[in-house]
This record gives sequence, C-alpha cells and structure tokens, in this order.
Amino acid sequence: MSLTLYIHPLASFCHKVLIALYENETEFDTQIVDFADPGSAAALLDKWPVGKIPVLHDSKAAQTVPETSIIIEYLQANYPGEVRLLPADPDELLQVRQWDRFYDLYVSVPMQKIVTDRIRPANANDPHGVTEAKSTLDQAYKMIDAHLQAKRWATGEDFTMADCAALPGLFFASIVDPFPGDREHLKAYLQRLLVRPSVRRVIAEAQPYFSMFPYRDAMPEHYLGIS
Repeated sequence: MSLTLYIHPLASFCHKVLIALYENETEFDTQIVDFADPGSAAALLDKWPVGKIPVLHDSKAAQTVPETSIIIEYLQANYPGEVRLLPADPDELLQVRQWDRFYDLYVSVPMQKIVTDRIRPANANDPHGVTEAKSTLDQAYKMIDAHLQAKRWATGEDFTMADCAALPGLFFASIVDPFPGDREHLKAYLQRLLVRPSVRRVIAEAQPYFSMFPYRDAMPEHYLGIS
C-alpha cells in the first residue's frame, strides 16, 4: 500500500485527515507515533523533522506531505474519490478554505491550549493563556452559530474539508469549554457531524484512548457510546 499516515489516535488534527480518508474509502496504512519511544519518534522525524503529526507518506510518489489541509488537497489531487472535499468553483473553494482555517486556528488551537495546560507541572500553568483561549472559543462559537443558521454543513449543502476540520475541534472544545445554551445552530451542527459514518469511525477508533485525555472526567457519557 503506497499511503502511510503517521498519527496518534487521540490527536484532533489527525482526526481531520482520517475523516477525509474515510469519506472516500481511500486505502492507507496507519503508523501510530509514540513520542515517548525514541524508535517510534525517529520513524516520523525521518520523514518530517518538524515532528508534528499527522504526516502522510506516499511511497509510490516518494512524497512526504505534512499539514492537514495540504494532505487533504494532496489526496483529492492524487487519490480522488466520490466525495469532493474541495469544490471546483473558485468562490466556493475560497469559502471552504476560509472555514477550514477558522476551525483550525480559532477552535482547535485554543482548545489544545486549554487541554495541554491541564497536564503542565503545577508551577508552569498559564491561567491567563487559558482565559484568552476560552475567550477565543466563545467568540468562535458565536460566529459559527450565526454562520450556520441556513446551512447544513460548514459552507453549505456539501460536506467539505471545512467539515473535516470542524468535527475534531468542536468535539473536544465542547468538553473543555461547553457551548452556551443559546448556540442551538452550533449544537445541531455538531450532532449532524457525529452521526456521519466517517466521523463515527474516527471517534470509535479514538475511544480506547479516551482514558488518556486530560479532560476525561468532563467528557459526556454519550461521547463514550459513539460507535
């Protein structure tokens, strides 16, 4: 098999790419990276010295592809399937790229700030940074809720790369900074995402690792039953 994706099953950015792969039933192998294991980490660093996951390696093309959005674009260009995650129309494509970046930068990144702060040493916590991250999430929730009033998916009627980005960020963000009660469009959108087959598969594969999640105590019970 020519495609290998270097991942950790609990990493939200890895989930984004996995959803894209499962949407089109693309054949690939996974390589789970254990950064505590020098040998496992070395296999990733040999491909991408920055050491961030996910990373896609295409042995057929002798190509290493980092960064989630670039990976998804690479897959569409070289391993296309029935689900077109980046539309052909330039205006629609711009919207997809805009909301893809929005979910990565203003949902996933602040969510990760809150999560990682919980596992810092007690004298190394960053309460101000966590407060800023929650403020960013609250503003993002407001914008997403307004944007989704007349939309089924992130940019319209078609499931796209922006939805691949939205799910992992919103899934974990809803645990660490729950949605306000009046964000009904946002809540409904997350529920639509959670019943999509590609998403259900990603969450089911992550479930055995949920005990490692620093906010496992705050995880809703119904998240544990998605399969």
